[in-house]
Amino acid sequence: ENLMHISHEAGILEDPDFRPPEELFSRTRAIDETPSYETVIEIHFKDGFPVKVVNETDGTVKEKPLPLFEYLNELGELYGIGRVDMVENRFIGIKSRGVYESPGATILWLAHRDLEGIAMDKEVMHLRDMLIPKFAELIYNGFWFSPEMDFLLSAIEKSQEAIDGVVRLALYKGNVQVIGRHSPVSLYDRELSSMDVEGEYNPLDARGFIEINAIRLKAHSIVLRKRFPYSWREQLTRRNS
Repeated sequence: ENLMHISHEAGILEDPDFRPPEELFSRTRAIDETPSYETVIEIHFKDGFPVKVVNETDGTVKEKPLPLFEYLNELGELYGIGRVDMVENRFIGIKSRGVYESPGATILWLAHRDLEGIAMDKEVMHLRDMLIPKFAELIYNGFWFSPEMDFLLSAIEKSQEAIDGVVRLALYKGNVQVIGRHSPVSLYDRELSSMDVEGEYNPLDARGFIEINAIRLKAHSIVLRKRFPYSWREQLTRRNS
């Protein structure tokens, strides 16, 4: 057990079909014991780090890292947020069932990922997403102090520059829903994105882009016709079913 989460394994949980008893959970309430009203919070970020939590419902404000995380844990526990029941692959190759409770981390993760959607460059995000599985694997297998982790951390730290802004979330009965976000360095252009506003971007301009990207797909279709002259459509249907 730590600030981030608590894990439950072995014993009765070794049967992967056995439902964990409610008394097993110590960091999250059962859904039927959670409030019947929602709580709306704001999480403020600076360079990817959470710097403030504001509870719009009761006015509570937390700013320092430890109190901030502890408060998110309290809210997550209250609303039954952050339970995970999974069968995972251990480093040595065997499968193991684990039941986890990560109330505050679940809220924080969702808010952070959402802010990246408005403040992070598209290609940087794609590269970051490619690195994340390896990053998680190294942590899980105990290689935090490895040179490859140093490399990944430097890349991830770079990706978080100017990930600044505020994300609003509604908490209710086991769910966390993003209901708004804004950033001083937002890459989102409302007029450019709109199909209803005339401006520099014309949706018809995408026609050439689509046709160029379709060249590869047309070539693939020709190859299929040659390989399966009478049944290529059947092959495609079977592949896509």
